[in-house]
Amino acid sequence: MAKRTPLISGNWKMHHDHFEALRTVQKLSYNLSGHDFSAVNVSVHPPFTDIRTVQTAIESDRMKLTLGAQHCHWEPKGAFTGEVSPLFLAKLNVVYVICGHSERREVFGETDQDVNRKALAILAAGMTPIVCCGETDGEREAGEAQSKVAAQLRAGLAGVAAEQVAGLVVAYEPIWAIGTGKTATPDDAQAMCAMVRSTIGDLAGADAAAAVRIQYGGSVKPGNAAELMGRPDIDGALVGGASLDADEFAQIVTYGD
Repeated sequence: MAKRTPLISGNWKMHHDHFEALRTVQKLSYNLSGHDFSAVNVSVHPPFTDIRTVQTAIESDRMKLTLGAQHCHWEPKGAFTGEVSPLFLAKLNVVYVICGHSERREVFGETDQDVNRKALAILAAGMTPIVCCGETDGEREAGEAQSKVAAQLRAGLAGVAAEQVAGLVVAYEPIWAIGTGKTATPDDAQAMCAMVRSTIGDLAGADAAAAVRIQYGGSVKPGNAAELMGRPDIDGALVGGASLDADEFAQIVTYGD
């Protein structure tokens, strides 16, 4: 099995208008001008209104960044006011789509079944889902972290073929560590990511488990990136607030340089 290439993804959430997005992606590309993108892949996930601007910048300036989106609907078209079709994103050369982020689950009420429908739709449109899973502080304190995450994975990946599982990305994001300044210790993050890989092995087989990339998400900063990324089952990071600043995000991407 070939070595898994880490993927570090910047989730901008509801930040940066398209002017700010353009400045950020240009500065990020400049900061990473000497970076080996074959060693660590980088994706940026701007708001919907910025995607065309960022796509044009990446393609016209031949940036080595990969374009991502934060969310989509599971239907290709229809009467779904305010939603975005996966086919629309594919037409903009989006590669990765975040699916089931904790904020979508906690704030907007997305269920595991919604996440599953979205993952299947993203794959059908020729893109790669970043399937998120994670537990709350209360669930962790009650000793339910592993059972919660395993249940999310079983439901979210239902009907996904083993070869598709091998090619997707899973982001383990402890909900209690998102935007709180709290971070799972590298050992805790490794233990949960190893459990995610083991669960995927049960669902899709050993080859899929060995190939799937597992990101850690939850207050990732330049100061903790190297230690997190040094763990064997952590294959990247889903970065929130720190990805809004091109200097800070570049430091996370180049953790090993």
